[in-house]
Amino acid sequence: MSAAETMQAREERAALLRAGWAALPESYRMPETTPTLEQARAWCRRLAETHYENFHVASWFLPEKMRPHFHAIYAYCRVSDDLGDEVGGTGQALALLDFWRLELEACYRGEARHPVFVALKETIRACEIPMTPFADLLTAFRQDQTVTRYRTMEDVLGYCRNSANPVGHLVLYVCGYRDAERFRLSDFTCSALQLANFWQDVRSDYVQRGRIYLPLDAMERFGVTEQTIADGVATDEFRALLREMTAYARTMFEQGLPLIDQVDRELAVDLDLFSRGGMEILRAIERRQYDVLSARPAISKRTKLALAMRAVTGKFLPALRLRGRAA
Repeated sequence: MSAAETMQAREERAALLRAGWAALPESYRMPETTPTLEQARAWCRRLAETHYENFHVASWFLPEKMRPHFHAIYAYCRVSDDLGDEVGGTGQALALLDFWRLELEACYRGEARHPVFVALKETIRACEIPMTPFADLLTAFRQDQTVTRYRTMEDVLGYCRNSANPVGHLVLYVCGYRDAERFRLSDFTCSALQLANFWQDVRSDYVQRGRIYLPLDAMERFGVTEQTIADGVATDEFRALLREMTAYARTMFEQGLPLIDQVDRELAVDLDLFSRGGMEILRAIERRQYDVLSARPAISKRTKLALAMRAVTGKFLPALRLRGRAA
């Protein structure tokens, strides 16, 4: 490549980056001055507690000393996801994700400029987290820009290994766990959560992003075509397909449940909350008789409250029992 071509490529990349950042919230952009750790953690906390209500509920049950670490990890995941899906163009998304990968590598060298990485640098140091799970997430977000169909369930699960499973590994690292068995059980839960979200969002993934996560070989086996999804009408064939997909995800949730008994009480509460929440999504799909095309199945506020109360009971009831025995 000539010097002129190199210069042109740099200018094109810079233009893509400018356009990409302009499409995102202003707070996402690289600050003029590097924030302090306290400022960076406050930024991550605001993002975590205002952007995703389920994370806010779950954070009630986390030990206070761990919350900044989870806020930093959530902020990294949230911003990374938005860099891929909220900028309106593949070129812009890939340029931003490449830039974010360079910032991740700089963070591991001890350099950080963005609030996410200033906070994350301390989390990485304190919890001794390797770069792999963070990098794997970026691999998944890049894949979303170029891969929109999956031939088999194994292909879908291959995507989940980068898009969902690293989150479970990060949580375990923060809580002091790093053994293969707990990672294996966590992978079942995280992949199941990803599948539940895929089956819940079949219509919006297709209409808004042009993606189909249902395995193509399963669609062919049930006689479901892409036109079925485009039409938004849940045929008998489509309902049969979703029945099988829902059962598959439920089996994965069940395979991951033993992890709840292998971690401390605080983390167990969160794992229970998210596992039960994921299975409630599957029940919501079943209540609609597997029609996820005419409307998005959702968990009611009443059910969410019941799940939260169940988690509260799980956290505090053992302590109350111990007090009762002491009395």
